[in-house]
Amino acid sequence: MPTATAFGKTTAGAEAQLFTLTNAHGVKATITNYGGTLTSLMVPDKAGKMGDVILGFDDVSGYQSPEFLKSGPYFGALIGRYGNRIKGGKFTLDGKEYTLAKNNGPNTLHGGKVGFDKVIWEAKPGTSADGQTLTLTYNSKDGEEGYPGNLAVTVVYTLTNDDALRLDYTATTDKATPVNLTNHAYFNLNHGAGKDILGHEVTLPADRYTVVDATLIPTGELKPVKGTPFDFTTPHTIGERIGQVPGGYDHNWVLNNPSGMHAAATVYDAASGRTMEVSTTEPGVQFYTGNFLDGTLKGKGGTVYGKNSGFCLETQHFPDSPNQPTFPSTILKPGDTLKSTTIYKFGVRK
Repeated sequence: MPTATAFGKTTAGAEAQLFTLTNAHGVKATITNYGGTLTSLMVPDKAGKMGDVILGFDDVSGYQSPEFLKSGPYFGALIGRYGNRIKGGKFTLDGKEYTLAKNNGPNTLHGGKVGFDKVIWEAKPGTSADGQTLTLTYNSKDGEEGYPGNLAVTVVYTLTNDDALRLDYTATTDKATPVNLTNHAYFNLNHGAGKDILGHEVTLPADRYTVVDATLIPTGELKPVKGTPFDFTTPHTIGERIGQVPGGYDHNWVLNNPSGMHAAATVYDAASGRTMEVSTTEPGVQFYTGNFLDGTLKGKGGTVYGKNSGFCLETQHFPDSPNQPTFPSTILKPGDTLKSTTIYKFGVRK
């Protein structure tokens, strides 16, 4: 069974817990019930040496510090009710306009001022045929952050015996509501040795991406990546063309063949030999390269998190879908169940 330890007190006085999942190969994932946050993931490099590939903090206070809240990197957290941005903090559903908190310039980002990343989830450790599990549940009340409907959310983390971390999301509602759930882990496959992720090689099986305006809201255009710095259909290092993208990568890629479980990304770090394969049931992935990290945050063991010190692959529906009728719908209706799965599988190339 997974083990549980104290992770410190939240600013509201709640006791946060840290759960450690371990598999037969000694791979370990630690998750706190505060924000359902993945705080560390120990996987082997090409020499068999274990290393932590996740950016995060040693206790819950790091995730609540004024510096962290101001910069808002959402390290490792479960994101909801709506991952990514909603234009102008507004959407219309069934003829009614809903107003959300604006927490990202003129827009709403990652669920609002108090998203799923800032609440205590109910946690239940367990085991399955695939490996050790942590089942997290949260009930988001009707009107919370401006969203309609009582939303019941369950997320199951499974650390599998083939060195993968699997996330299974389910949600039900009693009123139609937009839902877009994801995890905001920052990865560095050479964490501790490599200061940044610019040398990581990335492949994204996506022929198009969503073009965005100056506030990172989609214009509605799905643009071909061919001949642009957004073309990762063949492997490229992150740093190779990042200078051609103003501000760095922070865009949603439209995944090819989006039915069932499908490939979302492959990442390879030559220095450590570590590989990560991401597969998902979601139609898109937000690839973000830690552009806003600026060295003000100190993480586990005093590690300074500067620009590009981690990357995110947030599997998701597209940003601003409630206001974009041509995008795949994110509206969950009463009687329906949202089901979504994402798997991060680790390995090495020697």
